[in-house]
Amino acid sequence: MNRDSRLSSVLHVLLHMAEHDGPMTSDALAKCLGTNPVVVRRTMGLLRNAGLVAADRGHGGGWRLATDLSTVTLRQLHEVLGEPAIFALGHRNEMPTCLVEQTVNAALDSSFAEAEALLLGRFGAITLADLAVDFARRHADRRATRTGHAV
Repeated sequence: MNRDSRLSSVLHVLLHMAEHDGPMTSDALAKCLGTNPVVVRRTMGLLRNAGLVAADRGHGGGWRLATDLSTVTLRQLHEVLGEPAIFALGHRNEMPTCLVEQTVNAALDSSFAEAEALLLGRFGAITLADLAVDFARRHADRRATRTGHAV
């Protein structure tokens, strides 16, 4: 089963950008993700079109955040990415003639819709700022553990 990891990747990149002082190149962001800079540029183009990032050209240029982290939700990012399918589960046949399969599809449809609404609602309640706060806490905890100072 193939998973669409673009939302996770976008969140990863945006949090790196938030922690970085100044613009970040596609090459630097690609290293953060372990991917190709072309993949980064394609995704960043979507974010730029949505007004979430901007690109600075020339020496010292790169991608930078163009919005406040507290205004961007996971749901908004999901929408920017083209609202990829939430679940990899689906029907065996979308237009069955068999009444048993129609019954199965109806049960699955209502369950999928309910689960998707719940997840998208949760995505709408989580901002990039929330993730940045959690990252800062985890980073402080790790530093304290490495130095032997309890937090």
